[in-house]
Amino acid sequence: TAYDPGPRSCGKYADGYTSIGLKAGYGVVAIDPTVIPYRTRLYIEGYGIAIAGDCGSAIKGYRVDLGFDTYAEAIKFGRKKVKVYFLD
Repeated sequence: TAYDPGPRSCGKYADGYTSIGLKAGYGVVAIDPTVIPYRTRLYIEGYGIAIAGDCGSAIKGYRVDLGFDTYAEAIKFGRKKVKVYFLD
């Protein structure tokens, strides 16, 4: 899935930062930290290089939520299966 740092994706209290203090947006993905540790560098086909820098209540197991800078970009990407490679 895809998200943006604004309230439409993250709720009315969204402040533009992730749960570990990174600026949310393109290149920062939400993960399940019991599966992928925070700050792990990843390569995601069709997206690029990213860092595991956030978590979300709906992100469990092997799902990732890809960060985008705008809501329109997140909606355009939508939801799809991707291959994720660990770089670290």
